[in-house]
Amino acid sequence: MRIDVLTIFPEILVSPLKHSILKRAQEKGLVEVKVINIRDFAYDKHRVTDDYPYGGGHGMVMKPEPIFRAVASLLDVEEDDIPGHRNLPSGVEIILLSPQGEPFTQEKAWDLARAARHLILICGRYEGVDERVRKHLATEEISIGDYVLSGGEVPALVVVDAVVRLLPGALGDGESPRHDSFSDGLLEGPQFTRPREYLGLKVPEVLLTGDHERIRRWRRKEALKRTLERRPELLEKVSLSGEDLRYLQEIEDEA
Repeated sequence: MRIDVLTIFPEILVSPLKHSILKRAQEKGLVEVKVINIRDFAYDKHRVTDDYPYGGGHGMVMKPEPIFRAVASLLDVEEDDIPGHRNLPSGVEIILLSPQGEPFTQEKAWDLARAARHLILICGRYEGVDERVRKHLATEEISIGDYVLSGGEVPALVVVDAVVRLLPGALGDGESPRHDSFSDGLLEGPQFTRPREYLGLKVPEVLLTGDHERIRRWRRKEALKRTLERRPELLEKVSLSGEDLRYLQEIEDEA
């Protein structure tokens, strides 16, 4: 997979990409991540990437030309030959990070990890980007939550991290992402490690039995319990088995 992140503040992104899973995935050749400075595609001597909004208003708006030129460079086409967002080559996604976008979920991360071969992430700043970028360049908009940040750089890192860790071979344990919170629609249950007892607090005995089926049942019930307590609305979207329904009844009786 190839990921290009377009920003006017590349320094924010460079360091996080050099550590942990993102670093190892790049070293293994699973993904190529590049940070593109949008200012390099502003052709005036001051490399201006924003301007006042037409019609008045507060703040500044990011100009369309440098963003279109940056994307054209990545697609290896002329600026006026950029294919419409509905006619891009298969596997290419141009994503605008925006608080107005579709909420980013684990399901969306899986979709991108499975289907996309080239992600272009556009980081907005100031009051946002010119609407022509939104309507005629981006294939979609993604939001990481119902709040406003100073720019799209942190959301871009969230998307990159969430997608890259799902690529085959990115994690040491190939099954790990399939047991994460939200992977099956539920929150992940509690986890324990050594020591067996600390400050009088003990690891649940079931985890020490070596009985894999019993442990599996305990973990499933705990995941259902945690989801019911913290994010009950998620249970409405999950396909629950007969076993799950029994566990939920037990949880209700115990409460």
